[in-house]
Amino acid sequence: MTTYVALLRGINVGGKKRVPMQTLRELLAGMGGGAVRTHLNSGNAVFTHSGADPDELARELERAIERELGFAVTCMVREAGDIRRVVDADPFAGRQTDPARYLVTFLAAPAAPAAVADIDPAAYAPEEFVLAGRELYVYYANGIRDAKLAKVLTERRLGTPGTARNWNTVTKLAAMAQETQRTEQEEEAAAGG
Repeated sequence: MTTYVALLRGINVGGKKRVPMQTLRELLAGMGGGAVRTHLNSGNAVFTHSGADPDELARELERAIERELGFAVTCMVREAGDIRRVVDADPFAGRQTDPARYLVTFLAAPAAPAAVADIDPAAYAPEEFVLAGRELYVYYANGIRDAKLAKVLTERRLGTPGTARNWNTVTKLAAMAQETQRTEQEEEAAAGG
């Protein structure tokens, strides 16, 4: 069994696209997911699944939500190890950052570095960003509400959909995934021994 993290985009905001977390847990279980847990009410789930491709799991979850709830939701699914890698690769590690103003956008596909090459970092300071394959790390030093980078680091520019989580949520999901993975390994060892 592999441990995964599902990230749903744009749900439960302003009364639109309501996806109750109980429904999300049931949909994941119906897809063959085990040990399903959710975090917050914004579409974050940790679950196990036997050997499926994360991108295919994302498409399957999107189809299940549309079938069950009648609307489309973009989903990203990452293996537990990918979430751990995102945390370990923190480009702002060792610096004072407010985790509520530090976001990681999980992209459906890698964005080309050329997509952001023309952005002059000095023009957006103290805001900062680092594009690393399928993740975009952004520190909105003064908050996202009036952030200049939020207006330029768009899906259109990046060429792929994404969904953002603040650093608190990213680290919590990494811990939940690691705990689920450890529990699965212990159960498999107990069953085999």
